[in-house]
Amino acid sequence: MYLQKRNRILRQSPAIRSLIAETRLTADDFIVPLFIDEGENKSTEIASMPGYYRRSLDLTVKEVEQLWSMGLKSVLLFIKCKDELKDNNGTEALNPKGLMQRSIQAIKAAVPGILVMTDVALDPFSSYGHDGIVDDNEIVNDPTVEVLAKMSVSHAKAGADFVAPSDMMDGRIGSIRKALEQSGFTKTGIMSYSAKYASCFYGPFRDALDSAPGFGDKKTYQMDYSNRLEAIRETLLDVEEGADIVMVKPALAYLDIIREVKNAVQVPVSAYNISGEYAMIKAAAKMGWLDENKAIIETLTAIKRAGADLIATYFAKDAVRLIS
Repeated sequence: MYLQKRNRILRQSPAIRSLIAETRLTADDFIVPLFIDEGENKSTEIASMPGYYRRSLDLTVKEVEQLWSMGLKSVLLFIKCKDELKDNNGTEALNPKGLMQRSIQAIKAAVPGILVMTDVALDPFSSYGHDGIVDDNEIVNDPTVEVLAKMSVSHAKAGADFVAPSDMMDGRIGSIRKALEQSGFTKTGIMSYSAKYASCFYGPFRDALDSAPGFGDKKTYQMDYSNRLEAIRETLLDVEEGADIVMVKPALAYLDIIREVKNAVQVPVSAYNISGEYAMIKAAAKMGWLDENKAIIETLTAIKRAGADLIATYFAKDAVRLIS
């Protein structure tokens, strides 16, 4: 049999496969999510995220120093608010001496070069566990946006490089951009969760911050997972309103959306390899059903191949060790 073209020639050795690989992971691809709690010398493993921890600020700073030494250059901060400080208006979110603001300041003081991104949403601060202000069992849009804009300015004052609104309220990117500009924070970036789907894969994250909704669900503001064109509309609006980076969340079940968004915009695209995706790999590896290290690299490569320029992932440290 005569074959004019033998495609397997380019697969026959590690050397040739490495030479022609189309997608490569580096430490520059990753954003490291960090969960921060009050207290000192406190580290709590998250039960549904084996190997991942919620730390007090002092230990978080040490963790960031280690991340920087490994070549990881960006962190995304989430804080656990005390129950007694939660209310329906996100009051603690605006506290200049709040845990988020103190965390930004401490991290930037310890590692000035690291890129600090901050979560902007009300669910960690809400007595209802929702991303917005609640009025008669409805998450109200415009009053929430006003608080999110103030929250973003508060983070910028503390030294955040990027604010990352994850709430999916309408018009919040434009309002945040306007507030930052009017307050003189013309260098503070916005990484918008532009296509954030209502997903069952968020469960472990809500365990980490004790931020599960107290009633109902989040389907009136997060997107329906059956929709594709809606993601493009949402993302283009965010870019028009001033987003510097756009995000698709979750990642693994939404690789097609990552590619669609990448093709539609001319700004960097990020994707969030979320807690449930992390937990699935950890659980399967614990049972001996797959090779954890191989699954990590294959998963992250798939997300980058789909079009993500940046990947927020709990596997960042593992990935750097594996690819170095």
